Amino acid sequence: MDITCVVDARAVLGESTLWDPAGQVLWWIDIYGKTIHRFNPVTGADDTWETPEYPGCIGLRAKGGLVLTMVSGFYFFDPATGTFTPITDPEANEERTRFNDGKPDRQGRFWSGSMWDAPGQAEPLGALYRMDADLSVHKMIEGVKCCNGLAWSPDSKVMYFSDSHTRIIRAYDFDAVTGDIENERVFVELEGKDICDGSTVDAEGCYWATIPFTGKVSRYDPAGKHMQTIMLPTDLPTCCEFGGKDLDILYVTTAVLRRPDSHFVGQSNPGGLFALDVGVKGLTLPAFKG
Repeated sequence: MDITCVVDARAVLGESTLWDPAGQVLWWIDIYGKTIHRFNPVTGADDTWETPEYPGCIGLRAKGGLVLTMVSGFYFFDPATGTFTPITDPEANEERTRFNDGKPDRQGRFWSGSMWDAPGQAEPLGALYRMDADLSVHKMIEGVKCCNGLAWSPDSKVMYFSDSHTRIIRAYDFDAVTGDIENERVFVELEGKDICDGSTVDAEGCYWATIPFTGKVSRYDPAGKHMQTIMLPTDLPTCCEFGGKDLDILYVTTAVLRRPDSHFVGQSNPGGLFALDVGVKGLTLPAFKG
């Protein structure tokens, strides 16, 4: 297994890996570092932009630039000018949450979920939202403590989702035409204290999950059977996505999460962006159509 740290970023909380097939670059973010990154695997350059708030997730936009969520809702971002343009904030009246995991679906809608982000015991105040091309926003799942694990099967018939305060990865029937979901069920019940963070699906329909605090990136077949676990040289993988010219590289973000240097004795490149040759190919996600 070839595991290479391609950007030794020491990210506080690396997340939201996103491959741009036109630019042949990987976009990703550091949430608590308030940074958007753009990594070029050919040159090794990692360009960065500062965000005015903690970002949650990013997606490509068909009209150019990015769509993203931050603490105060949905935004467009123009990398050429560094301009952030607000769209809407569906949780404007809730100060205890921020936006977190999300991505575009295969039909060009943009999804992002929120999470509890305030002192005290976490409460299920988060929700998963879908933004359509007309910029209307729809609450799809509610009563969540931390939205994560979002991905779709290659045929867009199944959507995967997890609340990271549970050990459960759930599956839903997905209507590709309307974006509606139904028939919630358990896809994977993780072992012990394992939880699911950012995830993706490969071209064979298998689900890849980052398992934070364990160093593990795990693969499950479409029936939820565990197939493979890869151990990273640092303990906090946070998100993964396939990229590269042939979509055969699994990029994985990791996090330092404000822990002291003494915690990382024996680890390599904590908070780095890693490239893994896992022997399978992935799929690209279309840009947001709005």
